[in-house]
Order: sequence, then structure tokens, then C-alpha cells
Amino acid sequence: MEKYPFLSDEWTAEVKRMHDEVVTGPAVTTQSVRMNLVLTEAPLGDGTVDAHVDTSSGDLVVDVGHLDPVDLTVTVDYATAKAILVDGDAQAAMQAFMSGRIKIDGDLSQLLALQNAPVDPAHQELTRRIREITE
Repeated sequence: MEKYPFLSDEWTAEVKRMHDEVVTGPAVTTQSVRMNLVLTEAPLGDGTVDAHVDTSSGDLVVDVGHLDPVDLTVTVDYATAKAILVDGDAQAAMQAFMSGRIKIDGDLSQLLALQNAPVDPAHQELTRRIREITE
């Protein structure tokens, strides 16, 4: 299986393809949040990647670019974002937050609610597949 750098154009296209293949039922995310991400120290482009997480449709969407309006903006280094979003490493998130490597502008309660939202089986499968294709 081919691997792609996290949030590269190729990675994003493959994740969208897998999403359409795996997530075939109705949206099930109960927590609505629109969150912009600013990923620093990225090995892509100029070293910064703008991305977003959007659950306002009921589906979990992670994509490049920024949303407007948003509930909050999170600035974090690329490696930590990958550990959190791809690897599901809650410890990395806590360590980064406690050491000040994650900066939050906006409604922190939205981020905490998203962290505790249930994940349906289709999105669990999608997450497993995303881990397999991510460098």
C-alpha cells in the first residue's frame, strides 16, 4: 500500500476517496464544531499548513484550507497534529497542551466536547485505513 505525507495533496485525495468508500451511512457525529488548524514546522510547502476539522454536517471532515466562520483555531506543530489526528495519541495532545506547544484561539469547550464525542464504526475503519497510508 502506498504511503503519503500527512495532509499532502495526495494524502488528502486518498483520504477523501477512502471516506466515500467507507462512510456510506447517514452522518452520526453529534458534536458540531468548525475548527481551523495552523500546523507549523511542516515538511510541506513553506513549512506551514492550513487545515480544518468540521463536524457541522454530522460527518467528521479533516481537510486542507481554512473555514469561515469558525468556533476556534488551534495552532500546533505538524508532528504533534499528526500524532493526535492520525495516531489518536491523547498523551501527545496532553503533553503538547501542558508545555504550551498547542495554542487555542476561541472556544476551548468546543475542542473538549469534540474529544469526547463518540466515533461510529465506519469512522473507526476510516481511521484505521488512514493510519495505513500515512507516512
